[in-house]
Amino acid sequence: MDPVVSRVRPSDASELKKIRLAALLDSPFAFGSTHEAEVQRTDQDWQVRAERSSAGSDSVTFLAWRDRTPIGITGGYRPEHSPEAVELVSMWAAPSTRRSGVGRLLVQAVIDWAIDTGSSSVGLWVTRGNEPAQRLYQSIGFRVTGEHQPLPSDPCKDEVRMVLVLDAR
Repeated sequence: MDPVVSRVRPSDASELKKIRLAALLDSPFAFGSTHEAEVQRTDQDWQVRAERSSAGSDSVTFLAWRDRTPIGITGGYRPEHSPEAVELVSMWAAPSTRRSGVGRLLVQAVIDWAIDTGSSSVGLWVTRGNEPAQRLYQSIGFRVTGEHQPLPSDPCKDEVRMVLVLDAR
């Protein structure tokens, strides 16, 4: 069965928790947060997170599903200082699904949400050396900007900025 990507619903809180924690365990270098920090969240915290990401144009979370099992996650939010831009965050696909198109479906869901909510660009930070992720983003049209910053969860690592200008698509 082909994967399906959908916006998280309030009733998906436990699945959101499960997939987010799995992502942080599998690829800790790829995220600004840590498994240790996220595992401390209460079920109520996850419920609130699911509710906030389920509607509106300020933030969004998408889950990829196969046979009612979450196999990927990504999110987007609108920074306060730049309401016409969207930041793509927390992109992850389960190892068994990599190179099968799940990542592309997740990224496209955020791009479509950005377009639907009137954004002019989608930006992201990718950990330097995460070549598979960077190749995926480049194949979709994201370009490296030359900006970089320390990875919030591990300042010994560096992140590279990429941006997709939606007007040019």
